[in-house]
Amino acid sequence: MLDSATTKFSHVKPGDTAWRSDGLRDFFLYRDLGVEEATRGRVLAQLVKANMAPEKGTGWHRHEAEFHIVIMTKGWAKFMYEDQETLVSAGDCVHQRPGIVHYLFDYSPDMEYIEIVGPSDFKTIDMPGPCEVPPVTPW
Repeated sequence: MLDSATTKFSHVKPGDTAWRSDGLRDFFLYRDLGVEEATRGRVLAQLVKANMAPEKGTGWHRHEAEFHIVIMTKGWAKFMYEDQETLVSAGDCVHQRPGIVHYLFDYSPDMEYIEIVGPSDFKTIDMPGPCEVPPVTPW
């Protein structure tokens, strides 16, 4: 349980942290929301947005994390969750259960989402795909 003895108050405004390109995927930009520091690494919260047109996507992978949610705030993204194609649109929230094999393969130019993951130092592991992935939508 997170409590006041192990966490700090945090309030990050849009200009407080810069978009950066050194995140997990080079075709996305990431903006820290201050939660990782405030929770001493127990939780990562970040904004993620499209930076380049989809070409190869994320590839099949899974995360070693206790929890992982994606809240789409703008645009849309198409994921394969195991063998199911899933369109995630602005306003949608996806809980990715621990270990689910998935592939983000397509997204709109304005795609932006909030990603919340615990712990913050979660691992990403490439996995074999259970099925074919549909083609992307050219920008």
